[in-house]
Amino acid sequence: MPKLFKIVFILLALSDFSGLAFASNHYTEKQMDALAARVGSEFWITSVNGKLPVFLAAPAPNAANFRAADNDSFEITDLVGRAQKNPYYKVKFASGKVGYIKPDAFHEELNSTIATADPKADEKRKAEELAVEDKKRVDWIQAQPWSAAVKQEAIKRNATPGLTSSEVRRVLGAPKRVVKRRGVTSLREERWFYADGSILNFQNGLLTAVERPSGK
Repeated sequence: MPKLFKIVFILLALSDFSGLAFASNHYTEKQMDALAARVGSEFWITSVNGKLPVFLAAPAPNAANFRAADNDSFEITDLVGRAQKNPYYKVKFASGKVGYIKPDAFHEELNSTIATADPKADEKRKAEELAVEDKKRVDWIQAQPWSAAVKQEAIKRNATPGLTSSEVRRVLGAPKRVVKRRGVTSLREERWFYADGSILNFQNGLLTAVERPSGK
């Protein structure tokens, strides 16, 4: 009897383990609907202590895998394997690459290496604003009655002597510091200091000389 009881116990234990293994891959229709609700959503990759999420090249556990690139983004385009209740998210990266990831792996990385909002949104917005402002600056320079050489230097953010102080502001932007004084000949003199180390000298509102730091 003890031997028979031991055999029965082992069979029951194996049966329980088998049931758990099956349950781990079992989804209800309601759960599938919840997973499918993410299709069409966009997410962003962000490295956390050098860690990046892993994706599969095919919807299979033994498929080759790859790590997503930092700062890349992706859209969930499909929930494959639903009929077999073995779901994978199919994703398409901004780079064009296609990958797959199990929903449980996706949720483990969500709000960590996978973000629901672009972590560099502010940085990109500022870059876009600067690009718009610089285009306005270049368009204004091109509309001035200057020589081609002066315009080319202005576009490269180099002010040419002879420009007025207001023109220099349009070309270079506002200086970091301004020092004003009266010269011995009663000329109104100003020295404009810029963040890159350049110093611009003005007399009566006209640029007379540009002092650039060595190496520039």
